[in-house]
Amino acid sequence: MLAYTYVEKGRFELREKPLPVLKDARDAIVRVTLSSICTSDLHIKHGSVPRAVPGITVGHEMVGVVEQAGAGVHSVRPGDRVAVNVETFCGECFFCRHGYVNNCTSPEGGWALGCRIDGGQAEYVRVPLADQGLSRIPETVTDEQALFVGDILATGFWAARISDITPEDTVLIIGAGPTGICTLLCAMLKQPERIIVCEKSSARRRFVQMHYPRVEVVAPEECPDYVLRHSRHGGADVVLEVAGAEDTFRLAWTCARPNAIVTVVALYDRPQVLPLPEMYGKNLTFKTGGVDGCDCDEILRLIAAGKIDTTPLITHRFPLEQIGEAYRIFENRLEHVIKVAVEGPRV
Repeated sequence: MLAYTYVEKGRFELREKPLPVLKDARDAIVRVTLSSICTSDLHIKHGSVPRAVPGITVGHEMVGVVEQAGAGVHSVRPGDRVAVNVETFCGECFFCRHGYVNNCTSPEGGWALGCRIDGGQAEYVRVPLADQGLSRIPETVTDEQALFVGDILATGFWAARISDITPEDTVLIIGAGPTGICTLLCAMLKQPERIIVCEKSSARRRFVQMHYPRVEVVAPEECPDYVLRHSRHGGADVVLEVAGAEDTFRLAWTCARPNAIVTVVALYDRPQVLPLPEMYGKNLTFKTGGVDGCDCDEILRLIAAGKIDTTPLITHRFPLEQIGEAYRIFENRLEHVIKVAVEGPRV
């Protein structure tokens, strides 16, 4: 089968690999019908994910059809359409039982797919701990509607949940990339009084204004003054930092009011400075991740009910054979790309 492979730092290649096989009774084999490229894949390519294993198939954002299920798998069966979770988790350890599935203590727990074990930018993928890692897609939900459920939508949902957003809040979201938009959609479910999106790219600011006209949009240089003028208590009540750029961490806590919640969703390439003397007296609460991707079934129900729609994010489509070109466009942000859908071979 074809599989997009991490060869070495700076180099991915489309290679021929053997079909995956069941290794454990709790495994499932999924035929990938649609996958996508995530910024985390680029972090692997650039050498920013030390635990990534050269030789693995990359990709952790996918949907497909169950081809085989081990004897210990009970939640899905062959023929089921499924969304694949970015994380594998046992559901039984201390962290899983408390909902912290990103910290699952199973050897294959946490972010394994496309990082430590073969992922889904391929024709087929083996999913360990499939009862937790696969969610059946409702009949009324298309593959494209479900494509982001297991990764960036799970991230946005988790971020909005842990941020404790209330209807009285002014919410600032920094970053309108794919994860930022998913975070916006999930924050909108909380119905806060005001949502402000800060984004550097003029094209992405226009995208937000076009699709979400009730959301206020600003550029980074305008953000601190705008938030101060449009909030009741000297800053945003909740800030979600989803950009991960050089100066966005500082922008996040600067724009927060005293005693606000600052949720750091972004994955940074470099360490960030926590300037405690400047922060002293603001009494901020910081929340950080790794997403705990345990809400996929609920997210699929919300999609089926018409309350979440991420299909406008898919701006480009490529067959698996052309995934190298898809990466070139996504990595260089060409043609106003937001997300790419990579189609598996037709059966």
